[in-house]
Amino acid sequence: MTSPSSQPTRRDLRRSPRSTRRAIRPVALTLGVALGITAMVGTTASAAVPTASASAPVMQRAALVTAAVSSPAQPLSTIERETSDAVAAAEASVVDAATATADVSAAALPIEGDTTVDTAQLRERIAGLQDADVIPTLLLPGLTEKLADATDDVQAATADLRARLEAAQAQKAAEEEAARIAAEEAAAAEAAAKAQAEAEAAAAAQRQSAPRSSSSAAPAPTASAVASTGDNSPGAAQQAASNMLGDFGWGQDQFSCLVSLWNKESGWNYQAYNSGSGAFGIPQALPGSKMASAGGDWQSSAVTQVRWGLGYISGRYGSPCGAWDHSQSVGWY
Repeated sequence: MTSPSSQPTRRDLRRSPRSTRRAIRPVALTLGVALGITAMVGTTASAAVPTASASAPVMQRAALVTAAVSSPAQPLSTIERETSDAVAAAEASVVDAATATADVSAAALPIEGDTTVDTAQLRERIAGLQDADVIPTLLLPGLTEKLADATDDVQAATADLRARLEAAQAQKAAEEEAARIAAEEAAAAEAAAKAQAEAEAAAAAQRQSAPRSSSSAAPAPTASAVASTGDNSPGAAQQAASNMLGDFGWGQDQFSCLVSLWNKESGWNYQAYNSGSGAFGIPQALPGSKMASAGGDWQSSAVTQVRWGLGYISGRYGSPCGAWDHSQSVGWY
């Protein structure tokens, strides 16, 4: 009776067929290789394999063929590793192609040509190599090479699709940048035009509100205006000026400023003439002919000159004291 330790366990029983298959597989592969080589290469293989007599056992002929075929071939582990690597690369290429297709769809840009990558054939070849254990070792290198070729085709199509997507994105970015620059330039031009218009409007308003120039006509004398008496002395001219202040809306508080101003300009001399500038008369009109707007006797009448001078002060400075302040500040009025 055998000892308990020598009895086979259930695990041993399950393992035994597998071990048997592993032991049988090399023999089966040897026969398959031998028969396959004989069928595929014909006379060439026959020439390469040492000839055995017809009476030689079948296993002996198979051994000769196997020795001739397997001697230059790669080890089985190398073949299986290369197949596994090719399958992994192919699967990654399928994922990359799907990602590129999704990116194109999400970008929603006009792209010429096909916007998808066809991976149907590659996926079929991947599926065909998923279980390499059921494929004769002799066929693995050829199937692996076809898988690699299909992978290259998908990778090339994916790269082309991504390149076309990047070109479309670059074109869109360039168009957006050009539009942004155009908008900024348009906004700048609009702002400049607006600023110019505002400046012109301000200048026009300033011109409208500015005091009248020295060429402005003196206001028409009112009923209280002093008529010329023929006395052109400084005292008579000052009296006439004092009497005219009310005609321009001023009080007597402006009289002292007026006296100081025209004392500085002409000493109230109706014949005063500045040879350097050409100014003439009590108010030193430049040129003196401007005073003709107040009367034709502007050259010989102190009263006419005073009337014109008060009109000039009113239009330019608002009051005699305003004119005197300006004269003190800059030296002239």
